[in-house]
Order: sequence, then C-alpha cells, then structure tokens
Amino acid sequence: MLKPWLHKTTIEAGCDEAGRGCLAGPVCAAAVILPKKFRNEILNDSKQLTEKQRNQLRIIIENEALAWAVTMLDNTIIDEINILNASIHAMQESVGKLSIKPELLLIDGNRFKPYENIPYECIIKGDEKFMSIAAASILAKTHRDEYMTHLHATFPNYNWAQNKGYPTREHKDAIYRYGITDYHRISFNLGEQLRIEF
Repeated sequence: MLKPWLHKTTIEAGCDEAGRGCLAGPVCAAAVILPKKFRNEILNDSKQLTEKQRNQLRIIIENEALAWAVTMLDNTIIDEINILNASIHAMQESVGKLSIKPELLLIDGNRFKPYENIPYECIIKGDEKFMSIAAASILAKTHRDEYMTHLHATFPNYNWAQNKGYPTREHKDAIYRYGITDYHRISFNLGEQLRIEF
C-alpha cells in the first residue's frame, strides 16, 4: 500500500509526467490532490499496472480526486526548451490549473523549479511511494496514450497505438523507412535534453 500523504494536515498535490523518453508526441504531466481518506488497493506507479488497470483507475481518480489537471506540451516546445524543462513546465501548468491551491507539491523525480512560492519535495521513485504521485502518473500516462492512439489513425506506419512514440525497434525502423512526421522531436538528444535551465 502506498503512503496516503507526507503530512496529514497539508493539502498535497502529487505531480508526475509521461512521455519523457519518447521520440514522438508530447510530454504530458498531471497534478492530483486526493482526499486524505482515499484508498485503493491496486493504485501504483502506472508502469507497474496493465492498460486495463490504468484506465479503470483513471475513472476512479478523476471522479474522486479533490482536484486534478493534465497538461500536454508538444514536440515543438520540447525541441525549443528541451525535455526536462518541458516536463517541469507541464507539471507547473497542471498545478496552476488545479481548482484548489496546494500547500505542498510532491514531485516525482529529483528536479523541479519553484512555482508560485508553493513548497515542494522531490521524491525519487515517488510514484512507487505516494498515492497522489501514483495517481498523477496514471492520469499523465492514460491521457498521453489516448492522444497517441488518436494520432495513430493518421500515421499508422509508426504504430503509435502500440508503442506510444517510444523508441522501439519498430518505431526506429519506421523512421528510417518513412522519415519523420510533424510530431517527431527533431532535436532529441538525451544527454542535451537533460540539461536544466533556470
């Protein structure tokens, strides 16, 4: 069972992103504020769940969360400011969309930038430790997967319905054979993309 909160009396928003390591498509981030009494036995890091479980949990989270928001930043923005900065900006935008202002942000990972003077804690593998971060990981993943599946109808050669834009052998072979689309990240270089700018 994941931890329901870091501080029981604080309004906490969990934040996470999906699509950071992809060759195509947007990065998607979510912020979620769960009720303090929220419990769910299968809630976990989205990567540990089946697609069916993620989709079932998405409905539960969206119905039962006190507040939630999702933000996507497309490949052109990723190319402009790099994937790490885009991931942080997407999380910040999601926090800004919440109908309740959080008093503390629980951030999955080890990097973030201050936002609206809201205190934050960066937590390595936070989506495996805290319910709110796991819930955010599920919303980010399911919303992005839905978007990439929709794009697949226009670009079936890349099989985004299956690989969701990640660098599978099939996806890389398709790029070699058909070239890139307007949705591919043309400047993607992992070493460079992990540089944070303040």
